[in-house]
Amino acid sequence: MSKYQIFVSLVSNLVKMKKQFFKTLSKLNKKLLPSYTKKGLELQKATKAQMAIIGWKLWVTKNALD
Repeated sequence: MSKYQIFVSLVSNLVKMKKQFFKTLSKLNKKLLPSYTKKGLELQKATKAQMAIIGWKLWVTKNALD
């Protein structure tokens, strides 16, 4: 096995681990953090803390789907 093949294999494994990490984090978010969609929260009326939670959940979901 060449150095290039080892490198590609290592990078591939790291990408899989990152995706699995974010999928697990997404499941934790779903259980622990509130769902503002179900509560009918309007973004214009959201507090900074609520906006931070929305942003966090969006970022985690984006990384879990990549």
